Amino acid sequence: MKKWSNKVTKQSNALDLEEGVFTWDDPKKIALSLKRSVEKSTLRKGTPYQSAMSMLNFYINRAGKNLPNERKKILEQAKEELKKLFTIK
Repeated sequence: MKKWSNKVTKQSNALDLEEGVFTWDDPKKIALSLKRSVEKSTLRKGTPYQSAMSMLNFYINRAGKNLPNERKKILEQAKEELKKLFTIK
């Protein structure tokens, strides 16, 4: 792996992410997967919400200008879905 960010995304000890989670087309499915991952993790430092949002932002920021607009839109929608999932009712 050439870039450290690629290695972190694929081999992070903090979260066991489902294969290809950031390539999925359904923002809600992405958010649910991230939620499941953070809730299983015993190594996260923040709250489950903070950890899930942090990993999503990390991916968006590291993909940067190479991220197609449509993909960025889906991932931004996944952020909104995460907020809904972690809202206490």
